[in-house]
Amino acid sequence: MTKALFNRPAATVNLIGGRLCLDFINSVGARRRGLAGEMIIRDEKLHDCLDLLAWAEHAGAINNREARVLLRQASRDPSRALRVFRLAIRLRESLYSLFKAIVSGRPVPDADLTILNQELQLARRRKRIARGKDCAFDWQWSETTPSLDKILSLLSDSAAELLTRGDLSRLTVCGGDDCGWIFEDTSRNRSRHWCDVRDCGNRERVRRFRSRQQKRSQSHSSV
Repeated sequence: MTKALFNRPAATVNLIGGRLCLDFINSVGARRRGLAGEMIIRDEKLHDCLDLLAWAEHAGAINNREARVLLRQASRDPSRALRVFRLAIRLRESLYSLFKAIVSGRPVPDADLTILNQELQLARRRKRIARGKDCAFDWQWSETTPSLDKILSLLSDSAAELLTRGDLSRLTVCGGDDCGWIFEDTSRNRSRHWCDVRDCGNRERVRRFRSRQQKRSQSHSSV
């Protein structure tokens, strides 16, 4: 991890989504709906472009060399860094809305698809078909020096890959109270219920235990 980004909370987010785009969606502590239906985010991990870079390196989207290059770009051009950061958060929330709708069996909002397609169009401009090993062909980045926008391209590519080639029936929202993380359930019998059994799973077991203890206490006191 790049030294300047090492101590940021964004570099410690649990990566449980199974896809880069899902891990990005989960770069918050939790999501829940308020009484008025508004989305409430608890414990936001991404507050600026440096947080975005810290998360991207932590998630494996960029390597150490790329992180250092992008860190210098962000320092030299803070206005552009802010713009990329705001676009990243806009993309993250659109992807959350999009995939949450799929999990819930609701129609995907057109506005969220529009935002994803806008980023995909920009991503395709930065890539080209090139010959690889054994005469195979694949997409490669046309730019020799990475730009801050590359993170947006990687995220939109990941989302497009999941939407077009993934098994969307395996998308699941964590069953934990006040969580809302989305992940791909790749278990054989589709039995994964928690984002992390050591986190939300443990909290739910504690909650159930306390609930049983309270009921027993109330039952004894009524005798």
